[in-house]
Amino acid sequence: MRIELGTFARAGIESHYGSDLDAGVRAALVHYTRRLRSARRPMALPTFQAGASSADSDVALELQVDPSVTAALQHEVDRHGVSVQELTTHAVLVYLADLDRAGIQDHGAADAPALHLSLFN
Repeated sequence: MRIELGTFARAGIESHYGSDLDAGVRAALVHYTRRLRSARRPMALPTFQAGASSADSDVALELQVDPSVTAALQHEVDRHGVSVQELTTHAVLVYLADLDRAGIQDHGAADAPALHLSLFN
């Protein structure tokens, strides 16, 4: 899956994962799909972002993502009528907001499974 990150999303992931953007974005996508299945669903995509271009993207990643995550994301893309890029950017921002809300600071990729568990408890 190709993911393009804008400056804000990239900086947020780097603040928690350092230079391991792949692990941070993968964690964000897994977190977002878990939120879709939970009682604490993620905030809806903002309408002001609809149709936004990825002109501000400063990094592109090719990620191997679990097929169940890919399917859940594609379902949301179809349901909301947005691009994969718009949805994945939203997923990253939801993840960063949840980390901030939980008071989780500067964790590395090795802590990713614990982050997911702590956000749901």
